[in-house]
Amino acid sequence: MESVLGVSGNQVFLYPASDLAIIVSEHNPQETLNQKSGVDHARVIADCFQHSTVLPFRFGTVFNDDDSLRKSIRSNQRQFLGNIDKLRGKTEMHLKIFVDDCCAKEIERHLPAESVGRGYLSNLRESASRQRERQTRARAVSFQMHRLFLPLDEEVSCRLTESGKMVLDIAHLIDRKYVERYQNKFQTTSAQLRDCQMQVSGPWPPYHFVHRLTRPAHAHAPAAHAAVPVAGSAVRLPEQAVAMA
Repeated sequence: MESVLGVSGNQVFLYPASDLAIIVSEHNPQETLNQKSGVDHARVIADCFQHSTVLPFRFGTVFNDDDSLRKSIRSNQRQFLGNIDKLRGKTEMHLKIFVDDCCAKEIERHLPAESVGRGYLSNLRESASRQRERQTRARAVSFQMHRLFLPLDEEVSCRLTESGKMVLDIAHLIDRKYVERYQNKFQTTSAQLRDCQMQVSGPWPPYHFVHRLTRPAHAHAPAAHAAVPVAGSAVRLPEQAVAMA
């Protein structure tokens, strides 16, 4: 870890915590966290992910001192170890699917005065019907992706763009050894589904599935950096360290 720099270019350390090692760095609470800090945080997580199973704490978690960090890890240790066992050897692949809206144009927000009443209620019924159609279409596409890629687990969200396209964000949890197979399946699937524009990214640390499994640690200071339990040994950390990735 000597060559890895964390938020604000600070050195990162392996902090001992029984069967876990926590990736941490020191932090000056007077320093303001920004978008670059988040990028630094994610970069360290990605680097650790190349070597071990990681459980990223949410960005913005900080501890006043070593004792605060020890108490938090100790109170959550059983859950952390269980989650590491569940995610060991796993990775996250991300699909973004753009689908043409299956419905007509959206209803105009402002109706003529003479339309208020019966016309307004009619438009409400149309809007509800179109929403149900979108949900049905989104579920169908999501089910099709699940059947084609057979992930171990998945997280799906759907939104409608201003241009009238639905966007499905799908996170799939898979075995790391099957990443190449997944990417090949994506190539054949995107060629078959010509009415959908598809994008793939990964492999990533399993962010979506870590946050589902892990309840937030209780920090004892203003928000700053986040901790990452990883399997392995550790070295001594100076006082006033904060947990971070």
